[in-house]
Amino acid sequence: MSDHYDALLVVSFGGPEKPEDVLPFLENVLRGKPVPRERMLEVAEHYYHFGGVSPINSQNRALLRALETALAESGPKLPIYWGNRNWHPLLPDVLRQMRDDGITRALAFFTSAYSSYSGCRQYRENIEQAQAEVGPGAPEIDKLRMFFNHPSFVSALVEETEAALKAIPVERHRTTQLVYTAHSIPEAMADNCEYAAQLTETARLVSERLGDFSSALVYQSRSGPPTQSWLVPDVCDHLRLVRSENRFTDVVIVPIGFLSDHMEILFDLDTEAKDLCAGIGLPMVRAKTVGTHPQFIEMIRELILERTDQAARRSLGEFGTSHDVCPLDCCLSGRPLRPPQ
Repeated sequence: MSDHYDALLVVSFGGPEKPEDVLPFLENVLRGKPVPRERMLEVAEHYYHFGGVSPINSQNRALLRALETALAESGPKLPIYWGNRNWHPLLPDVLRQMRDDGITRALAFFTSAYSSYSGCRQYRENIEQAQAEVGPGAPEIDKLRMFFNHPSFVSALVEETEAALKAIPVERHRTTQLVYTAHSIPEAMADNCEYAAQLTETARLVSERLGDFSSALVYQSRSGPPTQSWLVPDVCDHLRLVRSENRFTDVVIVPIGFLSDHMEILFDLDTEAKDLCAGIGLPMVRAKTVGTHPQFIEMIRELILERTDQAARRSLGEFGTSHDVCPLDCCLSGRPLRPPQ
């Protein structure tokens, strides 16, 4: 028997559309988090550097268009909605529109491949909060599973990495290191999820397909106070180490932890890391994220079919397929619980 769903909801982070949006957006992002205001203003400058517009919005719109085409051509024919955690279109507004459109039950695709509080559980909490705000008639939302080891996701990453390697002369490939990057998270959060293990597995699966390359998994874009431990090594620290050891002639940065070329890519990698590499004399190429790669779009369609038509659940490696329904203790934030009021 098939499960009936009325729509697909793409759930993402959100980003400012103009300079006036930047500070209100960042205040939404950082509300309740121990991030110094100085750090928030520093990140704001990253956005102002690009005109105050986050590229994530246009990239999500491109993703929606690609999904609409794929579902229209190959099914299942579901209307697609888009809601964000931190900026318009905000989830409560979108769920209200879905209710008014007669949507009663939808599947949700989170723009995150890996299990963590910020990449999964928090989105589920955001949806629950939006449902409570909308009230009676708010649609039921079931999330699609995580897909860090899905064959099509891995294939898309491999193809983008191969394209980046073409910028490096073949005779230097043996002295090129693949540097896989992902957003750092607090160690207390990482201790309550499989984020680091899943990233390690994705990097292994990609490297396995690419052949004889040295590789490293590093992190970027940390935002917490210096007193808080986050996952390391930092990408820039690693690049300095690579140069000092003088073992590699080139590096290819592969942002496996990100699905689109948004601000953490454009600033932290294409600006900061690139400028660092230029300054220390380390040739660097950055692979594209999967974005709207055809195999990635087909993977999303396949995840939908798993739930609507009991399609085969595919995965690579020993982890198997992720669960559809998260356990109650899945991906806890790692923050101390507040005492009862």
